[in-house]
Amino acid sequence: MTFFNSIILIKIGGSTLGASDTSLPDVAALQRQGARPVIVHGGGNTVTEWMARQGTMARFVGGLRVTDAESLEVATAVLAGLVNKQLVASLATLGAKAVGLSGVDGGMVQATIGNPELGYVGTDLRIDATAVIALVDAGYIPVISPISIHAADGSANAHHLLNVNADTVAGALAMALGAKDLVFLTDVAGIMDNNGRILERILLAETEALMTTGVVKGGMVPKLEACASAVAQGVNAHIIDGRRPAALLECLAGTAVGTTVV
Repeated sequence: MTFFNSIILIKIGGSTLGASDTSLPDVAALQRQGARPVIVHGGGNTVTEWMARQGTMARFVGGLRVTDAESLEVATAVLAGLVNKQLVASLATLGAKAVGLSGVDGGMVQATIGNPELGYVGTDLRIDATAVIALVDAGYIPVISPISIHAADGSANAHHLLNVNADTVAGALAMALGAKDLVFLTDVAGIMDNNGRILERILLAETEALMTTGVVKGGMVPKLEACASAVAQGVNAHIIDGRRPAALLECLAGTAVGTTVV
């Protein structure tokens, strides 16, 4: 099994990080096989834990985290700092070469504030993948947190730090890089129908209806939206269980694992 020279964009959700995570050994194996993996990670649960330590409760609107100035500081410290460097260190332990970045670095992910109710939350992404390409060409695995920067649009928020949904960053970056595959690693088996059965294959034309009818809801919505956008641009897109041993390698080898959008 080989993936020589293929860019594989892997989104690791914060809920899969920890003792049950099996994805990092798979990522290290991909690099040994000649692939060029790129990781985008979340870590919302850890952000919530650190906010609670400071006596602050996380607030959500429509499933999206409200990020005021105080919580933005915590999110930046946790996502671009603690979680990011833990992932880089774990990959080093596995013999992989990795470099930690955020969407701020090199102006990689620029965004604007779409909904003022959410505070410093970015939408309408613009991607500059120059730094990522330089790293993968040099043999490194970029490990990217979703903390990003406000576009230089002349507004009062220009160049301000923004918190961006990591699923959205993963999809946008996969398209910008011309990735062969986009894989979301989650803590569930895939997208389920109303009877709890895994939808192993979802057609691009079906994605909108699945969201509007509520079959797909909550945190799975931005994942499916990102998959749909990526598939429309020729990227293979999958949502799989990151707790299952070798799930990433099996998925990329063509085994039916989780949900594939086509």
